[in-house]
Amino acid sequence: MAVSSVRHSLENVSVIADVRDFLALLKPRVMSLVLFTSLVGLFVAPGHIHPWIGLVALVCIAMGAGAAGALNMWFDADIDALMTRTATRPIPRGSIPAGDVLGFGIALACGSVLMMGVLVNWVASILLAVTIAFYVFVYTIWLKRRSPQNIVIGGAAGAFPPMIGWAAVTGSVGIESIVLFLIIFMWTPPHFWALALYRSDDYARAGVPMMPVVYGQVETRKQIVIYSLLLVPTTLLPCAVGLAGMPYLIVSAVLGVLFIAFATQIYRDRAKIGDYRSAKNLFAYSIVYLFLIFAMLLVEGVSGVQRLSLPWL
Repeated sequence: MAVSSVRHSLENVSVIADVRDFLALLKPRVMSLVLFTSLVGLFVAPGHIHPWIGLVALVCIAMGAGAAGALNMWFDADIDALMTRTATRPIPRGSIPAGDVLGFGIALACGSVLMMGVLVNWVASILLAVTIAFYVFVYTIWLKRRSPQNIVIGGAAGAFPPMIGWAAVTGSVGIESIVLFLIIFMWTPPHFWALALYRSDDYARAGVPMMPVVYGQVETRKQIVIYSLLLVPTTLLPCAVGLAGMPYLIVSAVLGVLFIAFATQIYRDRAKIGDYRSAKNLFAYSIVYLFLIFAMLLVEGVSGVQRLSLPWL
């Protein structure tokens, strides 16, 4: 089925949605990771924020993430209907009219940015607005259907949340928050390319130029290894800027070795085009990996572990 015909049929949907459908628009699994990394940015930032203001900041970030997810589903409804992984989303399934999703997303986006500015601070508000706009306009509308670099560049949107948490406390953007940004930015390509490897047929059917579709699986496996090798030293940077201590250094190094091991296994399997076990293993591990990296930063930030300052890293 052509993308254009799918879009036409979706425009004629008229149904009554329930609460679960609107919750699905928020992409709750993605939101949970966004909220967690934001929480870490908020806790490791220097200074003090009233607990209620911190909670408001997290609510605003959750609303902004939900807005980005809803607007992404609105624009991508036609290709979502062609992909097995996304065919049951509310618009392709016919549970919410596309126009309602657009209005819902815009309302959440405007509300979250305004509330962040008025109740927290305008630096965090601007960062939240940039994050939503980047995900919707740069990734979803511009890059996703045009370039195999969609994940590399577009992944910046998912890297902003800890910076927003940091800015909520400090009212500024420091080198430390940029380091947190870089960790997620470098993590995103191997994470999503692992998914794209075993979902390549889905992306090809929908005409989305993901790396495996454009350059093939062998090249994608190679790129996963390259970005994994870049990711691991990036995760050590918090020690270089005085944001983490020795426990973090040890744990992140061990986790990094395992990440490279999973990526290397993918590369070794490059000739086994139909075997996706190594890609699925890396995808699953990459989620645990990022969670543990940021969990260690959170634990050290809460417990007051003595932080390192290692400019040689």
